[in-house]
Amino acid sequence: MTAYFWTKSAHLVFVMAWMAAAFYLPRILINLAEVGDVPAVRDRLVLMGRRLYRFGHIMFGLALIFGMTLWMHFGIAGGWLHAKLTLVALMLAHYIVAGRWLKGVANGKSLPSPLMLRVFNEIPVFALVAVVYLVLAKPF
Repeated sequence: MTAYFWTKSAHLVFVMAWMAAAFYLPRILINLAEVGDVPAVRDRLVLMGRRLYRFGHIMFGLALIFGMTLWMHFGIAGGWLHAKLTLVALMLAHYIVAGRWLKGVANGKSLPSPLMLRVFNEIPVFALVAVVYLVLAKPF
């Protein structure tokens, strides 16, 4: 049982680190959209975004490894798990879109409006609330 708790703890820590990146990367995009034509600030934000994006992918990979370990070795299963994994896949797609927008900014492309980016920024929050509910309540 000790291995289960260590594995689950590692999974949760890496999920929290990835979610921090998923919450902050869109915020960097908002700042990039609002900074205008100040090259020094723009370059700094792009650099921060690139580092954060790379960090987030590493954290996601580690969370995935520990999550797969929980599933394969400890028999975690149920309909709630399928719903959770669907939401996680959607959050990963959201994160990848944010990373592509960041890469586009670095290549001189424009971003969506700050208002659209603010809406985009809130999506992971609602998805995370749903994931936490599914994991704790296991409704099906």
